[in-house]
Amino acid sequence: MYGYMGKILKIDLSRQKVTIEEIDDGFARTYLGGTGFGAKLLWDLTIGDTDPLAPENPLIFTTGPTTGTAYPSSGRYVVIAKSPLTGCWGEAHCGGHWGPLFKAAGYDAAVILGRAPKPVYISIIDDDIMFHSAKALWGRNVVETTDHIKDNLGKKVEVNGIGPAGENLVKFACIMSGYWRAAGRTGMGAVMGSKNLKAVAVDGSKTVEAADLDRFLDEAREAVLKLTTGRWREFHEETLGKFGTPSLVSSINEIGRLPTKNHQNGFYEQAELIDEHMLRDNYRISRDSCFGCAIMCKFLSGVQKGKYRCTTGGPEYESVMAYGSNCDNSNIESIIYANYLCNLYGLDTISTGCVVAFAIECYERGLLTHAHTDLELKWGNDEAIVELTRRIANRKGLGDLLAEGSRLAAQEIGGDAPRYAIHVKGLELSGQDGRAQFSVAITHGSNVRGADHLRNLSCLEELGFPEVTAARFGEDKVKAIQTLRSPDHKPQIVADMELLYAIVDSLLTCKYGTMWAPALYFDDFVKALPPLTGIEAFGDIRYLWTTAHRICALRKAYNVRVGHTKKDDDLPVRLFKDRMVGGPTDGAVLPEDVYWDMMAKYYQIMGYDPETSHPRKGTLKKLGLDFVVKELQNLP
Repeated sequence: MYGYMGKILKIDLSRQKVTIEEIDDGFARTYLGGTGFGAKLLWDLTIGDTDPLAPENPLIFTTGPTTGTAYPSSGRYVVIAKSPLTGCWGEAHCGGHWGPLFKAAGYDAAVILGRAPKPVYISIIDDDIMFHSAKALWGRNVVETTDHIKDNLGKKVEVNGIGPAGENLVKFACIMSGYWRAAGRTGMGAVMGSKNLKAVAVDGSKTVEAADLDRFLDEAREAVLKLTTGRWREFHEETLGKFGTPSLVSSINEIGRLPTKNHQNGFYEQAELIDEHMLRDNYRISRDSCFGCAIMCKFLSGVQKGKYRCTTGGPEYESVMAYGSNCDNSNIESIIYANYLCNLYGLDTISTGCVVAFAIECYERGLLTHAHTDLELKWGNDEAIVELTRRIANRKGLGDLLAEGSRLAAQEIGGDAPRYAIHVKGLELSGQDGRAQFSVAITHGSNVRGADHLRNLSCLEELGFPEVTAARFGEDKVKAIQTLRSPDHKPQIVADMELLYAIVDSLLTCKYGTMWAPALYFDDFVKALPPLTGIEAFGDIRYLWTTAHRICALRKAYNVRVGHTKKDDDLPVRLFKDRMVGGPTDGAVLPEDVYWDMMAKYYQIMGYDPETSHPRKGTLKKLGLDFVVKELQNLP
């Protein structure tokens, strides 16, 4: 095969048995790679009531056709399983170098099933696949684990693994790669921990073959030039290249959409104490890059002295939001340190910081007291915020309850606590707010993995790209789309982004260069895929749209299979009832009828039934998903 290695590695931990399954052009042509491959594999390997922490729940690692090639920002891989945090579709992406080396070992995907009798880690070095005892590593943090494995197997291997949070089955534990890159959301680290699997180390010597190498390299070169010359070069140099994702802190605060005090508000008055300039001027150590990246948005930060002394990757915008403004915490050194702890323990910084913010609000309102914890959980108490992070990772005291996520913790606390658990489908909201930007409301509500931005967020109006908006949707729609709190055309742009990101997440390339900035689009991918894969159908933009739609509909159908209804696309009550206070969005609220009207239009565009949110039979059949229609009953 061209663009693919043609193999899926299947690992049974219970029996420590390895088999290899070949894939063909038909599978690749239908599901593309990455998320698409994972969607079909997860559908085939689970049923509706599969326990996310049972041996039967597969842990799936996939790459895409561009992974490990000369195409820009192609250093990514995706981890897929049923989520222990949400009970539905689980998906987490990661950059760095693990994905390209795994593919270079000769595989497009790995499916890990069962549960090892004792802790193990796996090494995949070309055709040599081995199980190693992880007894000495159990309880060790991510850095210690990675160092140990590299000492044993060689410095060149790339390691992804879990820390104590994954071992302790914290529902939002993540998988860490290359010390501080994270497959962050939906609790994939807990799934890994439930299998007694500490790490997977990879190295490979094989190369990805292209059907027409010269033509593919020409297209890859054109994509690189688009990202590194002209207006996009200037944009990237002044944002991601200069500051990394924290460059968003000040710009998002300026539009009144920076989550503050557990999403009570969208404007943080002390933002300058935690923004990109504060980080760059005082705590920046060095700049880093993922495999094949022309943007280089990664940075190493450190606190040189005091109680928060540390060196770590990040923090990213979302981490600054979660541990900073959302906890009303202006102590930047504590934010860097909390991010450092999450990297060591293997915790999703978004969910962890937001769960801490939830606990602080519950404490402020008397729903949590000294009977629950000895910590003074007050807004801005940086020492309590840091200590609670430790307790969550180790499931100590109140941390044991919070390790279940805000939805389940709120149910246990009782009273009005569920009102302050800011989540969708059990996944804590990322650093956006639908009251300030209406398209974000659709993004959070419709996202198959919960309240997250990376499946269909529009940056076109968030950061202001009117000329791109005009080119994609028409000059007549620009004004309405660029108006943040207008509902007009927002379902259309969110649906378009969902299809685009389904392709990006299946290729696999990075969102930076496609989402932010919106430089690469469908018309770029249809030029690169045929010479890479030899599959000429990928050169038809309508075929690529259909492929994207198939992937999206299959993920949606997976959630229908586990029992989701339209109710699961609802938003936190706070967004409908609590007006924002201060800043440019003072007094803003999201009218509930406006939200559901936008969602109805989104459902229609995607071929879903507005009454149930479920994919229509006709949609599924048109996309070649007859096996879904056959299994699911009572579809519209």
